Amino acid sequence: MPRSVSRCLARSLRLIMPTEHNIFMSKYIRSLVLVVLVLQTSMTVLFLRYSRTHSNGQPFIPTTVVFMTECLKYVLCLIILVTSNSGSFFKSVTLYRDEIILRPRETFMLAVPACLYTMQNNLLILALSNLDAATYQVTYQLKILTTAGYSVILLKKQLHSRQWLALLMLMIGVALVQITGSETSSDDGQNKFLGFCAVLIACFSSGYAGVFYEKLVKQSNQTSIIIRNLQLGVFSLLFSFSGMVYYSSADIFRHGIFYGYTPAVVTIISLQSVGGLVVAATIKYADNILKGFATSISIIVSMMCSWFLLEDLTPGPYFLLGTCIVMSASVLYGLPLSELCGCNHQKTQLPK
Repeated sequence: MPRSVSRCLARSLRLIMPTEHNIFMSKYIRSLVLVVLVLQTSMTVLFLRYSRTHSNGQPFIPTTVVFMTECLKYVLCLIILVTSNSGSFFKSVTLYRDEIILRPRETFMLAVPACLYTMQNNLLILALSNLDAATYQVTYQLKILTTAGYSVILLKKQLHSRQWLALLMLMIGVALVQITGSETSSDDGQNKFLGFCAVLIACFSSGYAGVFYEKLVKQSNQTSIIIRNLQLGVFSLLFSFSGMVYYSSADIFRHGIFYGYTPAVVTIISLQSVGGLVVAATIKYADNILKGFATSISIIVSMMCSWFLLEDLTPGPYFLLGTCIVMSASVLYGLPLSELCGCNHQKTQLPK
């Protein structure tokens, strides 16, 4: 075989083999991200519900959990910042000073979504204190509707007719779930209307915060996501600490900041802290179809666990029908539009 032909074959093999390896790794990472997203979403809701309804002693102080979550989340972001700078503490401090401290105008822009995200985290605890995990999961999918609405208003996004159909299906499905809800085995101290209102407000705050944050990110593409998260975290820490002091200072002085903390509560803080990283990984490695499937699987997992483990859910026919419609709408909304209309559409990041 001529030497030139041998070199060509060797070069071709080097080009082909990494490509096949990259395809395999890409599929592996996508599958891993899907599993992690389902577990993180389901376990956060289930552990929160369990800690609020199956606590042997006095339940934890909600505002302290929100603050501790933001603290751990910020520490994780700082670790990632140092790691991305080859472990150089000096470079990381310099970058933090230049991008966050010395750019107060850009940093202060993140105060709006930080306030809304902090309120949303507190509402999540309130909602799961009054609703079972499955009903919460299904109802919280209304954030797709609010996010779409804010995207049309703030980002001038155009929705395909199929997406409007998905949003209509979503509203019908949630309405069916709320008509009969679920026949819970124990309603002691629970207010379903209050829980529904908490979820509804959280959907509006999550949708607006997500779209507002996406708009800021798109306006300055040169700023990394880690820097944006650190800017966001400054105000999240401030608002969560202020809320903890204002609403729970008496309980904290009486019982202590870690009162009611159990392994389940520590797990909640850990899961919520990595939630933003999981969403970022999903946006990078997955797509809207996988997000829709992850949402559907998470709802099924929550329903099964609420039914058989927590025993606070007895799903009726309207509940099952509404859940199926909501899951179908979630997948339908995330299907790629380019194959249907031959054009590129602007993608919207999922709300936090």
